[in-house]
Amino acid sequence: MGEPIRTVGVVGAGVMGVSLAHALTAAGLDVVLHDTSPDALARAEGEVARASRLARLSLGRATRATGSLRLSSSLADVAGCALVVENVTEDAELKSTVHRELDAILPGEAIVAVNTSAVPITEVALAGEHPGRVVGAHFMNPVATSSMVEVIRTEHTSDRAIDVLWEVLDALGMEMVVVEDAAGFVINRCLMMFVNEAAALLDDGVASAAQVDRLFRGCLGHRTGPLRTADVIGIDTIVDTLRVLSDHYGPERFTPCTRLTAMVREGHLGRKSGQGFYNYEED
Repeated sequence: MGEPIRTVGVVGAGVMGVSLAHALTAAGLDVVLHDTSPDALARAEGEVARASRLARLSLGRATRATGSLRLSSSLADVAGCALVVENVTEDAELKSTVHRELDAILPGEAIVAVNTSAVPITEVALAGEHPGRVVGAHFMNPVATSSMVEVIRTEHTSDRAIDVLWEVLDALGMEMVVVEDAAGFVINRCLMMFVNEAAALLDDGVASAAQVDRLFRGCLGHRTGPLRTADVIGIDTIVDTLRVLSDHYGPERFTPCTRLTAMVREGHLGRKSGQGFYNYEED
């Protein structure tokens, strides 16, 4: 494997990019966090600092040295990273464009992990000249409290790409399950149907959000329930993911319900906007 990985590149300072950057620095790894938006980088710096402070308070003490966080508006700054995790918006064309840009600046031995809810990894990998270095890594939010990652291997993914990703996941204290490439993979191909139907139940007047989630927790052992989970993921991400799945598997199962599309239109995106299926404005 060579020298241990010390620095990880994170591309995209949205909800998932920030969550991942916090988890990596908390594990003692240095992070170069890239985004083209200065506002996104400024928010990311504050959110990572806040998450780190809350983690220290909950533990009562620091358990290990934290890694550094470097903010960058230039993609070239991730060129020295052995692993780069891409977290841009759930759009195959945008992800492919970013991957081509990464492919042009990264040395041949660097590995790229595509963090996506549903976009097939092969589609992104084939946009560049080195598809063997591309692996899918579907992280759950918040990353710091997750114990497992859904890893997606394409027919081109090298053993080394899996090994490098595993080294970083091990540093995070996480396990991985490696699955084959298909839109939505395992988790979201199942979860998105649960969320969509749960939201439709509200429109049908069958139950409230709290009742739906309480039943999932009490009867099925779910930690939070589908609607609280949707608020954490982001309702806009839920709708984008459903549309990707609809494009690949047909509209019968995955067309976003009226409640979800209305919430996006009204800006009720979940925890990140302060309002989703639940109210977070006082958090």
